[in-house]
Amino acid sequence: MDTPAAATVEEIIEDPSKKKKVTSSVVDVQNPTNTPTFGSRLLTDEEKVFEHNAWDHVEWGPEQEATALESIERQLQDPVPEQDKDRYNSDPASFWDAFYSQHNESFFKDRAWLAQEFPELAACTLPEAGPKVVVEVGCGAGNTMFPVLNNNKNPDLKVIGCDFSKEAVRVVRESPYFDPKHAGAEVWDLAEPTGALPVGVQPGSVDIIVLVFVLSALAPLQWEYARRNIRTMLKPGGLVLFRDYGRYDMTQLRFKKNRLLDSNFYIRGDGTRVYFFTNEEVEGILGGEGMVVEQNAVDRRMIVNRARKQKMYRIWLQGKFKKGLEN
Repeated sequence: MDTPAAATVEEIIEDPSKKKKVTSSVVDVQNPTNTPTFGSRLLTDEEKVFEHNAWDHVEWGPEQEATALESIERQLQDPVPEQDKDRYNSDPASFWDAFYSQHNESFFKDRAWLAQEFPELAACTLPEAGPKVVVEVGCGAGNTMFPVLNNNKNPDLKVIGCDFSKEAVRVVRESPYFDPKHAGAEVWDLAEPTGALPVGVQPGSVDIIVLVFVLSALAPLQWEYARRNIRTMLKPGGLVLFRDYGRYDMTQLRFKKNRLLDSNFYIRGDGTRVYFFTNEEVEGILGGEGMVVEQNAVDRRMIVNRARKQKMYRIWLQGKFKKGLEN
């Protein structure tokens, strides 16, 4: 459920070498000193900030912290009116249906960073990998499943895309890159309260669950349902690959009046919802009770508009959580 980008399916499928970065820019919050910085672009001289379009591992100073708190305080003064909240919470999938009805496959986003951040996905595509099941939750237009399938050499790989938007699933099924031999697409809500799993997915059968910009679409009251469904799907030793918005990301601070639905939970202009996490919240949802935290990281990046001399601070969270072998 990313924001739209200019990259098309054809650009990614036909030229997978289109990569803007060659190294990870995340810092593990549990072991920050062990984060490799080779190949990263580090800002060591503030006077050179406008020489490049982006900088990695950027820490905030007092000025950025104060600006963030001012933005949050301003938003608290003008939240979503109480009488409007139920409209956004009662049927959130309908807003995504409207979105995909309008944008269709033009919403496909270039996730060129997948290979460098989540090499476990590439490992599933190797000829000798054996039977593997990958489920992309919140598949949208196939943002993860199509690049994975395009590089697949594993005759026993199955990639299933799930989304609570029926229009998103339609877009995936109608795509020329959808191969039913190795792919499936199903309408399914990650926070399904009954515990029912996607069609074709059995309990304890999934090797990798991909949660990229999808958990943020859920209300905090739905997190426990998502947590349960994730654990039910995973086989022992199965892995969750997570990436989503971090607290005080630029997009959070830019929300205007009448967009704050709840604490750190917002409504976009198109009616879709988005939450901004802390690392502690992510670990609380995806860790514990037999789930091993392999990575719980933050990606702080400064994006620079050199023409306008503007500095924009992006914050994403990333994690890898493995189900214990005895679960």
